[in-house]
This record gives sequence, C-alpha cells and structure tokens, in this order.
Amino acid sequence: MKKWTSILGGLAAFAVFAAPTEGQTPDIKADASLLMDVETGKILYSDNIDELLPMASMAKMMTEYLVNEAIEEGELSWDDEVSISEEVAALSQNESLSNVYLRTDGTYTVEDLYEALAIESANGATIALAEAVAGSEEAFVEQMNEKAEEMGIDEYEFVNSSGLNNASMDGYHPEGTDADAENQMSARGTAQLAYHLLQDYPEILEVSSTEETVFREGDELDEMNMTNWNHMLGGTDFSHAYEGVDGIKTGNTDAAGFAFTGTVEQEDTRLLSVVMRTNSIDARFEETETLYDYGFDEYSAGEVITEGEQTEEYPVLSVPDGQEQEVDIVAATDLSLPIIEGEEDLYSTSAVLSEEALDEDGALSAPIEAGDEVGRIALNYEGENGDIYLSDELENNATVPLVAAEDVERSNWFVLSMRSIGDFFSGLWDRTTETVGGWFS
Repeated sequence: MKKWTSILGGLAAFAVFAAPTEGQTPDIKADASLLMDVETGKILYSDNIDELLPMASMAKMMTEYLVNEAIEEGELSWDDEVSISEEVAALSQNESLSNVYLRTDGTYTVEDLYEALAIESANGATIALAEAVAGSEEAFVEQMNEKAEEMGIDEYEFVNSSGLNNASMDGYHPEGTDADAENQMSARGTAQLAYHLLQDYPEILEVSSTEETVFREGDELDEMNMTNWNHMLGGTDFSHAYEGVDGIKTGNTDAAGFAFTGTVEQEDTRLLSVVMRTNSIDARFEETETLYDYGFDEYSAGEVITEGEQTEEYPVLSVPDGQEQEVDIVAATDLSLPIIEGEEDLYSTSAVLSEEALDEDGALSAPIEAGDEVGRIALNYEGENGDIYLSDELENNATVPLVAAEDVERSNWFVLSMRSIGDFFSGLWDRTTETVGGWFS
C-alpha cells in the first residue's frame, strides 16, 4: 500500500512517490461514494454524494457519538449497569439479525453494550444504549436528528438507533415512525457524521479496530465470541485487510445493499471513505480499497503557502500613525493540501483584507502587534477535477491568516502633528504647481 509523502518547498517542489495510473479517476461501483482527507476536509473523490440513501448500520455511528457525548458530559459512565427491557431482550434473540443475547434478569455495563455495538453491530445492544442515554428509543431518535442538524448535515432522516429497517424490529420500532421506515443519509452526510465522530472522540478507533473479542467473557449465560464486520482492518487475517485501516462501520439491509464507512491512516495521512449500496459484502471492501489506492497513489501533500511569505497584492500596508509608516504583511502559517500529481500549476493564491482591520483609506492604525490578523490568503484552483470540501466550514482550511510581520508602535503627538503640517504643505505645493502648470498648458 502506498503512503503520502509530505513535500516542502512550495508548489514547485513536489516529488513523485508512486507513478500515476493511466485513467487516474477510478470507476467505483456503488450508488454513492466519497473519499476525503481528514486533516483538511478536502474531498479527493466523489460520486452522487448528496442523494439521500438508506444507510443501514452505519447509522450506529450516531449512536456511538451520542453515547460518547453523554459520557463526556457526565450523564453516563462506562461502568454504569443497564437493565434490558423485554422488547430489547426479544429483539436480541433474533438470530437473523446481528446480535448478542441479552436477558431481562441481568444487567450489562455501558462498555459491554458499546463493544457489542461497535464490533458485532449488535442491534439489541444498540437499542439498550439508546434507552440508557435518553430514556426511550423514541427520545433518542429525536436526539439523533437534532445532532445531525447541529453537525450541519443537510440530507438525513433517523427513525431508529440501530439502522435496521423498522419492518425487521418485530413491531418494536420507535413510536411515531413508519412500520417500514429506514434511516437515510447522503454519502456526504455520512462522511460528516464520521468526521465529527473521529474529531470529537478519536478513542472510538480503539474499539472499532478490534478484530475479535468475547462478549461478557467468563459469564456462562452471556459469553459470546464477537468478530468485527470490518474485514479491511489492517494487521489482521481478514481477506480484505488493508494497511492502516482501523474503522469505522459497515451496514447492510435489503434497501441499503452493502455499505461501508471506513478510515485508514498511513504515516501522517488519514483518509475517510464512504461507499453506499454496493452489491455484495466483498464489493464494499473492494471498492473501498480502490478508493484508498487512488488517494494514496494519485495525491501528494504539497506545501502551497509558506509561513512568512508575502502576496503580490499586499506585501505591505500603510500605518499613517505608526512610528514606522508601513508594515510587512505575511502568511501566518504554512498550508499543505493533497494535490493530484501534475496539477501543481493549477493553483494560485489571492489575498483578501479584513474591512474591520482597516480604516476608510485602507490603512492600519497603530499600535500593531506582530501576528495581528489583517486578512486571509485563499487558495484558488483552476483545473477541471473540482476542488471541493466536505463542508463550507472545512473549506476555510484552504486559507491561512494574513498578519502583520512586526510590532508597530503609535507615534507621539508631536510627530503626528509635524506629519500633519508636512502633509498640509505638501498638498498645498502640489495644488500650487498644478495651478501654475495649468497657466502654461
């Protein structure tokens, strides 16, 4: 498997770490698919990413998020004991669904149930967690939809906590939802959900990367072997094992086909992928492998803006009331982005000044401290492959602050007075010479 190489020295200093494949853009056999760079939020590949589609058990990522949030806020702890309702116990005995067996005469820790959710994709355990967080699955579904809106996801509909089609829940689906309803989300929305899960709770990968474990080991009544449904996990004996894969969630229903939201990290590069509605268990992993190979083989991390560099538009700004009457304006940080090999020259930069930082004459006012932001440098793409980001918020990752390079102290009143007098006589002289010149023209 290929790894990205970080390349320094600006747009002209790129190195090839793998020969580009002829044809380059892959043909992914899925109803929707997406590949993105997690650090920048830049989408490297996309196909039909805004259509609302059934997401099956990938919906459990939202349950994971809300469980972790409840623990972070002190409303729940990993050691809390959870009682099992009769409905959940009955559903957990359904061998046609992914499950671990749960009993009404016992209790299970939040950690037990969470591992069953993340590794075995256990549906009964998922609903039990939903009830533990919100009191009922109905209330939990409300939280799921509210959180999706809070995350800025546009295309989504949650109807239960597990991702099952409601018709598979033996009549126990949440009140207020249709008997055959199913969770839906776009590929972009699914990636946004996964992105927030990784950013806010990266520790979830410790569980999602577990190849196999035992549920309630040592308990004669509940002990059960669990094997991860993610057959791409790196360092395993799975047939689709891919170096660096450590998450996140598979899904399958009749309506959703076979889906997978995955993530892979090689060296310092983490990619996130979504494939929806492929036609087999193997296909969802094969198409994801194609995406990962494309991402690692075709893209290089290039430093496109260098800390301290100046722009052609605004190398300096005027500071009329400063001890120095100009200040250098520079990029505050480096900016590195994944760029397709051979497209380095299709990127350019432009500077936009902040109206709030300038007076009506477009000048700065002293005092100024080094590092004060006066605008931003944006990266512009002029190619045909598109340069899009997972969200408008993440598109800001393609900009860096434009800042003052050094301190500028305010001049004292005497100096400012002398400058005003000098400006007056300079202006008077200019007007006089213009007038006299007009006499003889």
